[in-house]
Amino acid sequence: MTTPPRRPPAPEWEPEHEVTAEAAAALIGGRFPVLAGAPVEALAIGWDNTVFLVGGQWAFRFPRRRIAVPGVEREIAVLPAIAPSLPLPIPVPRFTARPSDDFPWPFWGARIIPGRELAEVRPADEDRTALAEQVGAFLRALHAPSLAAQAGNGLPHDPMKRADPAVRAQRTFPRLDALVRLGVWERDAAVTDLLADARHRDAPDGEAVIVHGDLHVRHLLLAPDGRAAGVIDWGDVCLADPAVDLSIAYAGFAGLARAALLAVYGPVPPEREAAARVLALNLSATLAEWAASTGRGVLLAEALAGMGRAVAG
Repeated sequence: MTTPPRRPPAPEWEPEHEVTAEAAAALIGGRFPVLAGAPVEALAIGWDNTVFLVGGQWAFRFPRRRIAVPGVEREIAVLPAIAPSLPLPIPVPRFTARPSDDFPWPFWGARIIPGRELAEVRPADEDRTALAEQVGAFLRALHAPSLAAQAGNGLPHDPMKRADPAVRAQRTFPRLDALVRLGVWERDAAVTDLLADARHRDAPDGEAVIVHGDLHVRHLLLAPDGRAAGVIDWGDVCLADPAVDLSIAYAGFAGLARAALLAVYGPVPPEREAAARVLALNLSATLAEWAASTGRGVLLAEALAGMGRAVAG
């Protein structure tokens, strides 16, 4: 008896519930009559959420996977509380919808933050210094202990263990293997050495602060002049060591730009830098695998560059 071929596992980013523009229009119009009849168009797709532009001024986020639902609930609860303390715009939910018979998960809408992803714009590394300074100031404000005391109640503590370099190193090796199989990356001793060192490191033991939780090159928006326009996609907001967000310093910036970011942010002890570099490599490799698998060439180029920055001095 011939055994039927085994189906390959579905990609991690495969949606469990995908909302079309037509379905989004019906859901939004039904819940919020003021927006009934407003034009709805697809704006962005990620692993966990699909985003639609409504009426030219509202961005609505619909979960694609059940795993994203707790993050959506945290966004609704936390973003309005922290937004006034931050020097860059972040989404502030204005329309919120609870689960119902017509859609099983919560969704929400906020005024659109105009801008393009850093991963899409891809300015030259030497042209990122002003942007880096803005990011440093943003993270300094976000990581203020007073903000955690004010708005951190109820947030989980690093549920993805992103500040733990040993955990992140272990989860990075399969990503690297996938990139090799996809033919978009060749093994690099600097990467191997960084991950080997990380296997013997503990997570930093500093005070937990509010972190974005997933601050990579898709979630930093740029204005036409190359400066920061805002920070989006807060589904992983939590309490954690600052290393979780400082990964952007090592994946998104290099040389003088990185130095400018850290000068504005403040001192980063060696154990925090090590954890941030490992997470920068992990997030960049994850983005690269997704980009290579889904035909996103520009994102792939930026993600691979981020891997190189993560291991550079």
